[in-house]
Amino acid sequence: QFEGNTLNRNDWNVELHEPGWVNEEWQEYVDSEHNIFIKDGMLHLNAIKHADGTYTSGRVSTQNKKDFVYGLFECRAKVPFGKGFLPAFWLMSTDENIYGQWPRCGEIDIMEVLGDKPDTLHGTMHFGNPHAQSQGTYVLDGEEDFSNSFHVFQCEWLPGCIRWYVDGVLYHEETQWHSTTEGVGT
Repeated sequence: QFEGNTLNRNDWNVELHEPGWVNEEWQEYVDSEHNIFIKDGMLHLNAIKHADGTYTSGRVSTQNKKDFVYGLFECRAKVPFGKGFLPAFWLMSTDENIYGQWPRCGEIDIMEVLGDKPDTLHGTMHFGNPHAQSQGTYVLDGEEDFSNSFHVFQCEWLPGCIRWYVDGVLYHEETQWHSTTEGVGT
């Protein structure tokens, strides 16, 4: 829930990253009210192309502020349309070193939608070493896509089972994963 006129910094971090920091992304993640703001009870994360050809965007997390073991994680969102956008909502370990660096520490992508394929949703779990993953995909039919209307994205994390939903429809489930390095043990 996003209340008031500003992001609650007791619950949320604003992440700062240079262009290319991950996935060779062009944008710089900045702390600016033009890129990150609350309006009408909704968090807005805006990507902006500047006159000099550079891009800025916003990125928030709850790392070191909130920790969860099991539960239902949900967001209602409308994603941007266009090549280069990759909006995502995911869970990561607060301290990657407990299990080892990514991907051993695990990553649960609750929602990822490529901006140039806005009708296709991916829910993915990354784990283990070497890197393994389990991915579910959900494709909308017809004229609707994830950029022209709001949808509810959910992940239900239970002991031994993780389930992905969109608008209440189960589209992926996983019961097998590990956080070890092959041949090394736990």
